[in-house]
Amino acid sequence: MDLGLKGRKAIVCAASKGLGRGCAESLAREGVVITIVARTEGPLNETAEAIRRATGATVTAITADTTTDAGRAKILEACPEPDILVNNAGGPPPGDFRDWGREQWMAAADANMIAPILFIRAVVDGMIARRFGRIVNITSTSVKAPIPILGLSNGARAGLTGFIAGIARETVQHNVTINNLLPGPFDTDRLRGLFEATAKKTGKPVDVVRQERMDANPAKRFGTAAEFGDACAYLCSAQAGFITGQNMVLDGGAYPGTF
Repeated sequence: MDLGLKGRKAIVCAASKGLGRGCAESLAREGVVITIVARTEGPLNETAEAIRRATGATVTAITADTTTDAGRAKILEACPEPDILVNNAGGPPPGDFRDWGREQWMAAADANMIAPILFIRAVVDGMIARRFGRIVNITSTSVKAPIPILGLSNGARAGLTGFIAGIARETVQHNVTINNLLPGPFDTDRLRGLFEATAKKTGKPVDVVRQERMDANPAKRFGTAAEFGDACAYLCSAQAGFITGQNMVLDGGAYPGTF
């Protein structure tokens, strides 16, 4: 299927590795002009070059912190009129809510709720004026089925989800859609970090924790960044203009609900 994206411009956040990189790679294969963002320059530049070699796409790498006004301004200077925005940020650390104070809560809210909202504010009116926009927020299945040790993520990402539920119904008439992708267990550094935290808490070896988690998933495996990226690319496609305000779960069937 031709997704109708050739020549479109995209900003993909936290794209040096993991799910963000998967999204950037899938969009690049569709002929999208990509601006990838991360806070660490070396890995980001390596990713940009790898995507250029693999796809022939135009890729610009911007080292910036999306939680700051200066960081978002730097990104928008490089790509002032994006057609696509993929909001993404590393999840806050796991732990016990009794150990978290205001500082930890504010950091989680800044990265996983406030920064995406401010980025949307910066680009959505331009998308409306141009009659095309696709915004995808990478959140987590924890907004549908909270994970006890991920309380910071549960709270901050749920706040973003509530905000999106309202604004997505206002923009769709202008062919600007806003949706959320909810990853379950994908084979990323984030998941490996959670295994290490669980192993420390339970005393089990990390490889045992990993295998138990894999066995518990209906798919009997973890997802890949490429699978996730292709789902993102479809939500950004010309054909997806009637999909907005949705929370698409990608978890191998782990979420047990009917709805």
